[in-house]
Amino acid sequence: MSIELIVYGLGGLTIGSALMVILSKHPVRSVLYLVLTFFLISANYIMLNAQFVAIVNIIVYTGAIMVLFLFVLMLLNLSKEQEPKTSMLAKLAAALAGGSLLVVFAAAIKDVVVPERLMEGQILADNQGMIESLGQLLFTKYVLPFEVSSILFISAMVGAVLLAKREKQIIE
Repeated sequence: MSIELIVYGLGGLTIGSALMVILSKHPVRSVLYLVLTFFLISANYIMLNAQFVAIVNIIVYTGAIMVLFLFVLMLLNLSKEQEPKTSMLAKLAAALAGGSLLVVFAAAIKDVVVPERLMEGQILADNQGMIESLGQLLFTKYVLPFEVSSILFISAMVGAVLLAKREKQIIE
């Protein structure tokens, strides 16, 4: 079985599960499809010889963030009666934002240059994507963004607890 076939298969499955996140009407199912998407993205990382990023993706996003999303969704107890009606202006703004994102994505893909060695299935460097070289970079050159992201995660957890603890407003 060709490596290229595996990569295309994983890519197709990833895009399919990401579409199911958007198309699913039930929020809990949408979160579960997002978990599947994160696992497939991790499989793509492994195919790119980025094992550390794949493991971090599984632990942080799939393990922590998605469990937190699922917890908040179940605490909010969403139902059709409580769902706010969306105006035509909101739908137009969403379509405009999505179209803008599509244009930016197309422009970014247009400028992508794939090295020939990568197309032939060769690994670019022996230590690329490995834990030692990534840790060296993370704790020397990128220590400030690493610490800022930890503060972001803590604030997200505090926000989730505050959402869960807020008192229900009584409608008379």
